[in-house]
Amino acid sequence: MTDAIGGYFELELRKGEHYHKNALRLNTARNCFEYILRARKYTKVYIPYYTCDVMLEPLKKCNVDYVFYHINEQLEPIEETYQLQPTEAFLYTNYYGLKQRCVERLAEQYGKQLIVDNAQAFFAEPLEGIDTFYSARKFFGVADGAYLYTDAQLDMEFEQDQSYQRMSHLLMRADIGAEVGYGEFRKNDDLLIDNPIRLMSNLTEKILCSIDYESIKQQRRSNYMQLDEQLRNKNGIHLTMDEDAVPMVYPYLTDDATLRQRLIDNRIYVARYWPNVLNWCRPRDIEKTLAKDMIPLPIDQRYGEEDMKKVIETIYGFCE
Repeated sequence: MTDAIGGYFELELRKGEHYHKNALRLNTARNCFEYILRARKYTKVYIPYYTCDVMLEPLKKCNVDYVFYHINEQLEPIEETYQLQPTEAFLYTNYYGLKQRCVERLAEQYGKQLIVDNAQAFFAEPLEGIDTFYSARKFFGVADGAYLYTDAQLDMEFEQDQSYQRMSHLLMRADIGAEVGYGEFRKNDDLLIDNPIRLMSNLTEKILCSIDYESIKQQRRSNYMQLDEQLRNKNGIHLTMDEDAVPMVYPYLTDDATLRQRLIDNRIYVARYWPNVLNWCRPRDIEKTLAKDMIPLPIDQRYGEEDMKKVIETIYGFCE
């Protein structure tokens, strides 16, 4: 349907193009995963312990067996190589957008049986012939939206999603503050549970086509480097930001049990990746340590040098 001419105004959004122009555009990253499972007819998938429990949703929907595997302190699989059967796959998460070199090595090992979860690595290049998916809402102000690269065809017709009713948290944060909109943000998360595969909504498409992606890349990298310069020696995890990497967060591993609350008290809000891992793993597992003690510090495009200074000062105890 073409746009109407005249009448009341809609949101003023710059007309641009998608960053992932050649990808299939769907409603959520977990549904990209479901698309792959159905199209490839996989019977078993190896998945990391260190992942969000929503990744189990498509596996259970499709009655696909799964086996957890462990990662090391560099967030890479401990096992050298699994001997995959023809109907099995190996899923790897490009953690924090910093593990593209590991993705490339795994692609050499597993070929087309590798599935890359780039939900935390929106700007990572997809590898030719490797099933790869991305989540837009982890990086931008949208309620949903995901991209999928695959040469597998699923013989199904998909309805187009509608997301206007899930945008309230974005509008509330812009209008009256982050704290007021948080409840709506959680409701939106809940609304995405068990959603069928749908095409990306028109609204989400328009927002994503309005974004200046190049400036976002630069700002995220700049903020990351500012934090790393000041926090590297205190950080319990040491990851390299390659020249082509655009991180989602600055992962900060600490034994300071008071820091998370101190950040929140100073209105610096941080997620936890992922609470379910605390129940899945043993006390000595690195995944449990990461879930308990790793604080993903915000470095996204909304913030600049002064904001990063506030984060650093809070960590060092200069802010009250």
